[in-house]
Amino acid sequence: MHPSDSIEAQLADLRQRQSPCRLCPRNCGTTRIGDDLGYCRAPLEPVVVSAGPHFGEERVLVGTGGSGTLFLSGCNLLCAFCQNWDISHRVAGPRWHTDDMVYAMLRLADAGCENINFVTPTHHAPQIAEAVLEARRRRMHLPVVYNCGGYESADTLRLLDGIVNIYMPDFKFWRSASADRYAHAPDYPQRARESIREMYRQVGDLVVENEIARRGVLVRHLVMPGATDEGRDILDWLATEVSIDTYVNVMGQYRPMHRAGEFPEIDRRATDKEIADLKTHARQLGLRLAE
Repeated sequence: MHPSDSIEAQLADLRQRQSPCRLCPRNCGTTRIGDDLGYCRAPLEPVVVSAGPHFGEERVLVGTGGSGTLFLSGCNLLCAFCQNWDISHRVAGPRWHTDDMVYAMLRLADAGCENINFVTPTHHAPQIAEAVLEARRRRMHLPVVYNCGGYESADTLRLLDGIVNIYMPDFKFWRSASADRYAHAPDYPQRARESIREMYRQVGDLVVENEIARRGVLVRHLVMPGATDEGRDILDWLATEVSIDTYVNVMGQYRPMHRAGEFPEIDRRATDKEIADLKTHARQLGLRLAE
């Protein structure tokens, strides 16, 4: 089979997975047309909140030109403590066609961005894949970043092979009880492990050239108050079961937002010691810290 035939087959399979929707592990099975919406509450058409250079990402993504970031509305996790709840828990904004995303990517490339970064892309994977391929046909050669929550279907990810250059998943929870309590996703730990393994199969360790990421996996872990034991387990798994050369961002940005006040144990910031202890553990394991 010619490579282009393979890519077209992948796109066709992706489109089939979106209605009835089976893009993520929730397998809602909704058409995503009219009022027949799934857990993420997102329609078939991508709802894009903003598109522009972003300088708040990891240094290997930002460089000098910034990360060309498209923030999509909606999310398949809807964590109780979501830091971006206003755009993730509410699906509001303009609906974009493929041409709109292609134009945005070309504009960001012309502006000198280092990459194209899709934030919360899971529920619009087919449209993103189609837009990326069209942008590349128009000579857009920037790496494409899949910036996701880690609650992914390995079957969907396999259909993105050759389309995504950099996977940047969260690994939020190690324990099913935590994932169920805060995101109604008790299978999150299993799905995150499956998906990260698939991401590594496709793109491997993060390749950094001239201080800019070109290809590979970068894992984020948000330090949760009182949950450093889960963080250590996640870091241990990455070092022993994935790659000792994994790039990890141990993130200390947590603050109680949205519905965090309903859960006393997370109704506070993580302490400096909790954050420092996890960073130290990552270094001791030999993992590469990204900031």
